[in-house]
Amino acid sequence: MPEYIGPNAMPKKIIPIIDYRHSKTAPVIPAVIEEPNGLIGDAFGRPLQDLRISLTDRCNFRCVYCMPIESFGKDHVFMPRASMMTFEEITRIAQIFVNHGVQKIRLTGGEPLLRKHVENLIEMLAKLKTYDGSDLDLTLTTNGALLGKKAQSLKDAGLNRVTVSLDSLDDATFKRMNGVDFPVSDVLRSLDVAHSVGLGPIKVNMVVKSGMNDQEIVPMARYFKDSPFILRFIEYMDVGTSNHWEMGEVIPSAEVVRRISAHMPLEEIEPNYTGETAERWRYQDGGGEIGVISSITKTFCHECVRARLSTEGKLYTCLFAESGHDLRALMQSGKTDQEISTALAHLWRLRADRYSELRSANTKSKTQTGKKIEMSYIGG
Repeated sequence: MPEYIGPNAMPKKIIPIIDYRHSKTAPVIPAVIEEPNGLIGDAFGRPLQDLRISLTDRCNFRCVYCMPIESFGKDHVFMPRASMMTFEEITRIAQIFVNHGVQKIRLTGGEPLLRKHVENLIEMLAKLKTYDGSDLDLTLTTNGALLGKKAQSLKDAGLNRVTVSLDSLDDATFKRMNGVDFPVSDVLRSLDVAHSVGLGPIKVNMVVKSGMNDQEIVPMARYFKDSPFILRFIEYMDVGTSNHWEMGEVIPSAEVVRRISAHMPLEEIEPNYTGETAERWRYQDGGGEIGVISSITKTFCHECVRARLSTEGKLYTCLFAESGHDLRALMQSGKTDQEISTALAHLWRLRADRYSELRSANTKSKTQTGKKIEMSYIGG
């Protein structure tokens, strides 16, 4: 039965979200315990180099492509704080990943700056070294709402750099996309503060959705040209089910490049490293560069070196995964680091995820169906 608030009220719109947060899928520990050697490959030979850790499923924005208000309203039940991994647990499991070759750790959410005392975690993670003894590349993705207040303390704690989401320079469009009437000016101010304290190079991510903010492509490019910030355009993705993704709402990266180049000529340049998600383009007049992330029209599964750890300690081997592996359950059951490390190595060697490649071959111009975790739960 629809729920009615009053005699003349309209029924509530209910959009179900599949909840994987409380399922228990603790991995099996192989009989033979092994020592990590800093390099493991999955079923396609892809190494484990990048770990993304979600610190919370909460966010102070309700972006239309991630946590739309109709699905994540005031009655939405978020994860109890007691269910989240402690900073000590996060650091312990991060060390195990680093022993297997992880060189970069990105803190995500939800909005990671909502996690209390996040600076303490950053200070703990900053002490970790890669397998060959180098410093970790420690980064964080944020919507920028709290960044201005926290930038200096984040830098002091050991954070290297940040990526900031910003989907429009037009205030009305930006407020419509973030769902909470948050002004553009506050995000731009946070960018300046983060740059001034040395959290860089700073990347600015714009998710482009047709009919909502694609008119902002050229203005965004023009604004960030000749600036210390690297602007990246992301194709609207089919992550989760709450955003009701449709292929017709995707603006291909090739079209983004075409629109910008018509006003400010671009030329393609080489990636910074193997597995980089963004294709790089620079302005021919030397005014900096942009990136385009073609998650729909030009997949990059064959070079994916990323693992994702959810807020309560589940390993997801793909952004579009249907289920995770509960590493925290192993820690809480008293397993040793060597046992957990062996289980992780076993899981990564079995990894054969290539969702985007398979989707690219079968995508139709209609809403996609099927079980997938929400971006707000696992991080982008």
